[in-house]
This record gives sequence, C-alpha cells and structure tokens, in this order.
Amino acid sequence: MFKFTRIAEKRIKEAMEQGQFDNLRGKGRPLEIEDDSFVPQDLRMAYKMLKNAGFLPPELQEEKEIKQAIELLGSMEDERERYRQVMKLNVMITKANMMRSRPINLEVDQVYYRKIVERVKVRKRSPG
Repeated sequence: MFKFTRIAEKRIKEAMEQGQFDNLRGKGRPLEIEDDSFVPQDLRMAYKMLKNAGFLPPELQEEKEIKQAIELLGSMEDERERYRQVMKLNVMITKANMMRSRPINLEVDQVYYRKIVERVKVRKRSPG
C-alpha cells in the first residue's frame, strides 16, 4: 500500500510541474464537500451513484414528500381538507421517523407547520 501511495504522489507532483492542473474547472474555488456522515459507510458509494443519476435514497425522498405536503398546506383554504392534510402529514412524519435512525429535521418548516396546525379549526358535525 505504501508503494502505491508513493507512486501516486510522484505522478501528481509530475503533473503539477507540467501544468496539467492549471486549467481545471473550479480552480481557485472552495470544494463543495457533501456531508454524508448520516449514511452508513457501506452505502455511501451506492447513494452517491444514485444521486449522480438523479435518484434520491428512500429517506431523502420521504423528506422531500413531507416538505411538499407542508407547502401544500399553505395554499389550502378548506378547513376540512387542511385538517385531513395535517393528519396525513403526521402519519408521513411518524412513518419516516420509525424507519430512520435519526428523526427528520424539519426545524425550518416546523414553525410554519405549527402555524398551519393552529389555524385548523375542527367543527363538530351536527347529527343528522
């Protein structure tokens, strides 16, 4: 392994001296490092490949759907439908949290979510 590292370092140094890295895209800009610490190490490469292909892991897809449901709540005017959507959203969040090792982080959206829930008024049905 040590021999391989020395060979790689030597080739990188030679390429730098020849100017092969001078015109690289993104030169001089900070690297965009993704935080994948929540992904188990054995799944990181597979998740990266899926992401590059335009697919989301199931956990992130669920989080995306939950955020879309929260946005939908903001545009609803019918109180009954809004109440149904809140109930559906609660089930989605509970289901997602049960399947994950860490809860979904909706801190930014939670303030808005609470405001929507507070606005929902449930009317008792008259017998009839």
